[in-house]
Amino acid sequence: MGQLTFQATLGGAVNLAGPNTAATTTFTLPAADGSASQFLQTNGSGTLSFATPTAGASVSANNTWTGTQTFSGTSSVVAVVLNDVAEVTTVSATAATGTINYDITTQSVIYYTSNASANWTVNFRGSSGTSLNTLMSTGQSMTVAFLVTQGSTAYYNSAVQVDGTTSGVTTRWLGGAPTAGNASGIDSYRYLIIKTGSATFTVLASNTQFKA
Repeated sequence: MGQLTFQATLGGAVNLAGPNTAATTTFTLPAADGSASQFLQTNGSGTLSFATPTAGASVSANNTWTGTQTFSGTSSVVAVVLNDVAEVTTVSATAATGTINYDITTQSVIYYTSNASANWTVNFRGSSGTSLNTLMSTGQSMTVAFLVTQGSTAYYNSAVQVDGTTSGVTTRWLGGAPTAGNASGIDSYRYLIIKTGSATFTVLASNTQFKA
């Protein structure tokens, strides 16, 4: 194993040692110095050049993350403290009726501003292409809201589905399942969705009326 020694004027030295190998490797140094804080990088063929490190995400700047970020904390420290958070709400001039697909990756709140026209089924899913079973892991929960405008004739959420089925879905209502809506106001449905196993969910649901 060869070694290249740079002798210092104060008596010390800097040694560059080559690996113990039978092969020959040639590195070509840059023709000029780089800028401050740059580093040497290789092109994979032995040519070296100076490069600027990629800046990491600044927590004080505006950032958009499309992947999952996990903040674990410890047994004595909370993982996240939020002073202010805005949730996405979809406001739509739609009347509740039929089967309503609730895509959880799109919003946390849906607000239908037209009067409900029939009893409806709400179907929770990740998106049109991703099931909630795929999106969530066992032991995770998600909370969403559905705001339904009611006219003089009121209707109600008659069934709760996950990924297009009631199979594997246990729904428990605060005070019992609704049998009617509340006329002339906004019914605020809240759903706590807990994944308890593969394609198995418990949904804790409630409904509160808001009137002028």
